[in-house]
Amino acid sequence: MDGTTPLIDRHMFGYKSYSLRLAGFVLNCVEASTSYQSAMNSDEEEQGSSPASDSESEQECPPLTLPPPQQQSTPPSQRPLLLNPAYARCKSVINDELHSFRVFLQWCLLDHTTRAGRAASYAAFLALALVVPAVVSISLRADASLSGSSASAITFNRVAQVPATGLAAISFFTLAAFFRRLGGLRQLLFLDGALRDDSAYVRRGYARELDRAFRLLAALLLPSLCVEAAHKAVFFFCTVRVEPPAMAFPPLLLPLRVPWRAVALVATVASWVYRTGVFLLVCVLFRLTCELQTLRFDGIYHMLDVEARAAAAEIFAEHRRIRTQLLATSHRYRVFIICCLVTITVSQLGALLVVLSSRDAKSFSNTGDLLVGSAVQLSGFFMCLFGAARITHRAQRIVVIASQWHMSIVAMSHGKSSPSPASTSASDADASRVSGSAAAAVSHQEEPGPACSYKSRQALVTYLRHNGGGITLFGFTLDRGLLHTIFVFEMTLVLWILSKVVVLQ
Repeated sequence: MDGTTPLIDRHMFGYKSYSLRLAGFVLNCVEASTSYQSAMNSDEEEQGSSPASDSESEQECPPLTLPPPQQQSTPPSQRPLLLNPAYARCKSVINDELHSFRVFLQWCLLDHTTRAGRAASYAAFLALALVVPAVVSISLRADASLSGSSASAITFNRVAQVPATGLAAISFFTLAAFFRRLGGLRQLLFLDGALRDDSAYVRRGYARELDRAFRLLAALLLPSLCVEAAHKAVFFFCTVRVEPPAMAFPPLLLPLRVPWRAVALVATVASWVYRTGVFLLVCVLFRLTCELQTLRFDGIYHMLDVEARAAAAEIFAEHRRIRTQLLATSHRYRVFIICCLVTITVSQLGALLVVLSSRDAKSFSNTGDLLVGSAVQLSGFFMCLFGAARITHRAQRIVVIASQWHMSIVAMSHGKSSPSPASTSASDADASRVSGSAAAAVSHQEEPGPACSYKSRQALVTYLRHNGGGITLFGFTLDRGLLHTIFVFEMTLVLWILSKVVVLQ
């Protein structure tokens, strides 16, 4: 058969001679066509177009009439991300789960995604976190005619401003480092790519935690803002006088009748909202990251159910992925947690020493700053500690669940029945759940499969026993033991300060 054979004559040949030309033609088409042209050629094949000769060009070459391929559904893991239903709720659109956080970042001038946003963010930090508190503190004057404790109120106000500015600086630079290294909130919260591999249970739970986290941020910030605004109104109008220094304002504005108290009130409240919002935002983001890992550990608990019949290799791969993310979370937040611990400890002990050593009467007008600031600082820091301790104990508890799962399968393979309800401890809910699952599965499973052999399960339990750590701070696991140590240390310092105050008095 010749390459110059006319098209009409080639249709008279049989299927056997046509199949001899198939290999060479397909080789030319694969080398000369793109994926898009191949898709267009497959559409033309369904219309029954006839083949062309080898000497024709690539554009004049009609596709071959091949048997229609068997339609197979594309696995979810091989679909494009934008067409994958599992990734539909994680797309970067304006109405996604992170819309509330983005709005909060824009209103607080914390958006570092663009150069203009970064410049505005640094300018707002310098103005609201450093300049405004410093200028207002310098402008305060004691007035005995307004209040007898006016001098002590100014002292307490200045003591409260230092830790608030320090925590805001720590949180701001931590957030700026997140944006610079990771690129945004999606990478920080493991939403970009990592969440696609999770089950529907984890995705739904994480969507609920996103909404709950923003509501928690609002629940902490709004009541504190109301109390702080009320205290500042009493403080500026009924306790102290405001006389700005000449170096802070142009000389032309000083002789004018400017309501400096109202200006100081608005500026101070705006500064307080900015500094408190930055600190609480980083605390909420850390708690939200820990909640994601908690949901993933719940998914591993379901995999360790006997009825699920999951392979040890799958459980190992899932735990290794979670452990990698826990290590990344520990490295991102360890400096923030330690700096906050030192700052809050020093500020609380210093405030306690100043308040106890003062002989003036204590009231809401002069000590309200310390009260609101301490409540916000301790709430945010305890949120971080409890979230880290919770995920750490989830990571350590998985060893017990895996050991029970291994023992249940071994008992089933030897033909033993599950323990009776009388011999099972009522307080051990996990043991009863695994034993009950084993009893339900023994009727249809006589022997475990080869993927879940004894050696693989034993190796998995050994691996989990030596890799059960959660959130760590430079090698120290943040669990209940470390929380107890911190509490004892803080209580010792408080008792020492109380003893010094008693001796001084």
